[in-house]
Amino acid sequence: MSAAAPAWSHVPVLLEPAVQAWFTRADGVYVDGTFGRGGHSRALLQRLSPQGRLLAFDKDPQAVAAAGEIGDARLSIIHSGFAHMAPELAQRGVSRVDGVLLDLGVSSPQLDDPSRGFSFRFDAPLDMRMDTTRGPTAAQFLEQADERQIAQVLRDLGEERFASAVARAVVARRTEGQPVRTTRELAALAARAVRTREPGQDPATRTFQALRIHVNGELDELGAALKAAVDLLSPGGRLAVISFHSLEDRIVKTFIAAESRDVVDRRAPFAPPRPLRLRSLARIRPTDEEVAANPRARSAILRVAERTEHAA
Repeated sequence: MSAAAPAWSHVPVLLEPAVQAWFTRADGVYVDGTFGRGGHSRALLQRLSPQGRLLAFDKDPQAVAAAGEIGDARLSIIHSGFAHMAPELAQRGVSRVDGVLLDLGVSSPQLDDPSRGFSFRFDAPLDMRMDTTRGPTAAQFLEQADERQIAQVLRDLGEERFASAVARAVVARRTEGQPVRTTRELAALAARAVRTREPGQDPATRTFQALRIHVNGELDELGAALKAAVDLLSPGGRLAVISFHSLEDRIVKTFIAAESRDVVDRRAPFAPPRPLRLRSLARIRPTDEEVAANPRARSAILRVAERTEHAA
């Protein structure tokens, strides 16, 4: 029998603003795209009537197990990434929802569990998979990819100025018969390759961020999830997205802006424009009090948009 998963603590970011933005009616149907440890979901369940319904997604088996302990018939947990929400909901007879929440990035339990390999604060196998049941680990990627591929990932997904130097060091170590396999090894390598850094930031920060995003396909999944969410939302339904770094927020901001204006088909300039599908409602940052209580909230941005009456 496997041991029970540790009860890692987790403080939901922007809890009240996110739930207020997400919730529209007590008997509605809602999607939590990243259950985590259920902070936002539990708060929403407190507002739902007995007829309300919440479908939560998570790739992490530990998060799925945590959701199973809630014991609320209105909650369904789905072991899958939010990019697959449309087919997963269709299998459950759901074609329209009243709200979709996406809380992006890595959760506190994932960061604080050394065995997951997300953090350079601990020495552990370099895993970084949110779903530990499938896919290559970060260590496997670094062992198999060539120098150009590694540098591109670090540059594009971590905005690391010394991406080429880090990639060169990874490949040199691998050539010597010592591939990077632990978090401590990668952090030490980045510390030598990154010559300057932002004040207060560890030199490995951007490298770890880039590898995590790449291993989990986070940006591609985000784009697919945003499109699926708009298609699923009923008129008046809300999309609420919490992002933690500029790459994510740029995708969300650009998507909402594109869906918030009429679009003319250049191939048929005299045809009526495609009507806007979203109305941007808010951009919310955590308060000083929240950041003081939970420093991981400091970079969070919540963007909220509402589905217009032009739903198909």
